[in-house]
Amino acid sequence: MFDFHMHSSISFDSETSSIDMAQAALQAGLREICFTDHYDCHWEKEDTHDFFTLDDYRAAYEGLSVPGLIIRRGVEMGLTHWNRGIAEALTHAYPFDFVIGSLHYVDGYDPYEPQYWDGKTMHRAYERYLEETLRCVRIHDDFDVLGHLTYVCKSPHNPYHLPVFYEDFADLTDDILRELVKKGKGMEINTSGIDRVGDFLPTARHLQRFYELGGRIVTVGSDTHNTNRVGQYTDRALDVLKDIFGHVCTFAQRTPTFHRL
Repeated sequence: MFDFHMHSSISFDSETSSIDMAQAALQAGLREICFTDHYDCHWEKEDTHDFFTLDDYRAAYEGLSVPGLIIRRGVEMGLTHWNRGIAEALTHAYPFDFVIGSLHYVDGYDPYEPQYWDGKTMHRAYERYLEETLRCVRIHDDFDVLGHLTYVCKSPHNPYHLPVFYEDFADLTDDILRELVKKGKGMEINTSGIDRVGDFLPTARHLQRFYELGGRIVTVGSDTHNTNRVGQYTDRALDVLKDIFGHVCTFAQRTPTFHRL
């Protein structure tokens, strides 16, 4: 079992040490994990950023070892319309095993902020997030998989508490998926939506469509920020991937390994 989306205290929004997270992963029966700490740029260049330093990153992960567990080092790069250069500079400065490209800011706000939802219908809130996702995956090249495509719906400030359904945004979603396929990028099935909206991020239908369009690289991640959620629902996610892809991927040195399910 794998969990390729985990955060420790190197991320601005976690207080849990890397060794505690790794030991929790072993106790949860995981075979291989990847730490993917946030490296986020905000909407405009003048805004603040949620960066870690490479010195802190090295201190947390280089030499980290738990017998019986494979530990990979990655990053969750926050994609924006302006930060391609910053993203590429980071990935050239450190030999990450894995890079998740994720979208966290649209029109100045993270969907986790209540202001994002002001004056928006559910359809427009979801659509605007997908529009910006398409914009960013067209701009950026230096990532391995697109993280939590439907992240927007899991916000605690989402008044609708519903998943993003593929059928409601089929054309826009297909444009995103085709761009990923064209660039040889993968997708993530993120389990953190189960407790928020009752489904994976994105749903199985999104993943099925990705496969239909030629996508083959797919990873699974809990997006955990504490020991309580390490590996949560990843077994269920693997069942979904078994039916659609027949495999799941892990990464080492930015290269996927395909594990038959």
